[in-house]
Amino acid sequence: MQDVSATFQQAQIATYNTTNIDELKRTFASGRTKSYEWRVEQLNALTLLIEENSSDIIEALHADLGKCKTEAWLTEIGYSTASITDTVKRLKSWMKPNKISTPMIAQPGKSYTINEPLGVALIIGAWNYPFQLVITPLIAAIAAGNCAVIKPSELSLTTSALLAKLVPKYLDNAAIKVVEGGKDETTELLAQPFDKYFYTGGEQVGRIVMTAAAKHLASVTLELGGKSPCVVDGDTNLDVAIRRIVWGKWMNAGQTCVAPDYVLIEEEYLTDFSQRLIAEIKKQYGKEPSQSKDYGRIINQRHCSRLINYLDGQNVIHGGKHKLDDKFIEPTVVVQPSVDSALMQEEIFGPILPIVTFKSKQKMLDFITSRPKPLAAYVFTSNAKFEADFVEQISAGSVCVNDTSIFMANHDLPFGGVGTSGMGQYHGKAGFDIFSHTKSVMKRSYKFDAPIRYAPFSKLKLMLLKKFS
Repeated sequence: MQDVSATFQQAQIATYNTTNIDELKRTFASGRTKSYEWRVEQLNALTLLIEENSSDIIEALHADLGKCKTEAWLTEIGYSTASITDTVKRLKSWMKPNKISTPMIAQPGKSYTINEPLGVALIIGAWNYPFQLVITPLIAAIAAGNCAVIKPSELSLTTSALLAKLVPKYLDNAAIKVVEGGKDETTELLAQPFDKYFYTGGEQVGRIVMTAAAKHLASVTLELGGKSPCVVDGDTNLDVAIRRIVWGKWMNAGQTCVAPDYVLIEEEYLTDFSQRLIAEIKKQYGKEPSQSKDYGRIINQRHCSRLINYLDGQNVIHGGKHKLDDKFIEPTVVVQPSVDSALMQEEIFGPILPIVTFKSKQKMLDFITSRPKPLAAYVFTSNAKFEADFVEQISAGSVCVNDTSIFMANHDLPFGGVGTSGMGQYHGKAGFDIFSHTKSVMKRSYKFDAPIRYAPFSKLKLMLLKKFS
């Protein structure tokens, strides 16, 4: 009986999704989403959605992740509105045809490219920034003239429900829809023939999304993660470096895809660095972080247990206290974990920072390059040569020198992974481009028709073709 009920439920989900997507495809086929006016109208409506409901968004983020008001504004609300403002300001120029030079053999004529929307996009968001990681790609999809289905994470239930409530009130419901749910709903969505698949999350599900897109030969963007290294040159401004590391690592209780995953430092600086790091943690979050209004919580007990298990047998020099029922883990520092341990093999995605020492700067670089390519890589140094070596040798989605995570605030910088940390980039113009197809156009004149291109051919024609092609 249970199997019959589950089958019936899946059939209902499939029917619902098919009906929704058919409507979106009809809307796209009508051409109305392609106009500049429609795109700006929807983007402005999205701004209004955020501004009129910011208090509810903050409350939802606190309910799901324990985010404080400032962090919610900085990383989700303010970030999203800034992205919209930047997009609206530049959209008209992004939509303009781009002139391309035309070779002599095709003269008189002109060549250009135009950006056209891909069609109907599926955007699957992540739970760690459950508002921003749905809204930011949606901004890009709308700017490019697409229809879209957005699927918020089922783990961030409160934010997901809020999005499902607000989006139909503010945006064109025949062009943009929200689908809530878990594995079954996502599986049925992935079976639908979208023109673009955009996923933010982990590598395992990323492979499933890519497989689904391949069945329809559709474009796919994967924003994944990985173990983002943070190299600290001990002979630099350690006080500022540590302050920025603590900010980037323990924001959102470490549940950030670009958070420093582990620190690498030369052996001689370990003691001094560790002591200063612990002092700065206490300064930012107090002696009892569980009482800090600025320190968040883990998304659920399952992830909290996963993180607690990482600490088994480790040399914890600070933190480590946890309350599973409160989904709380202290900012925790581990020294010299085994490189074969789960702590160093899997993306931590939580408030645990391992420190690994090496005998030289080059050995630190070699260690990073021997591992999968990360989403972000950080280096703190005052040494220009070492900075240059780091930027040249380390392949990562993004590199940041002398800070952490702050590069995300620059909407002109494309953001995305490489290798197992993802494929495709968005933010700013890169987001517009990834939801667009660049169509090449050449227009010829009838005024002159070069006979050298037509048969019958001769040595003279070949010579002229070589000269003018």
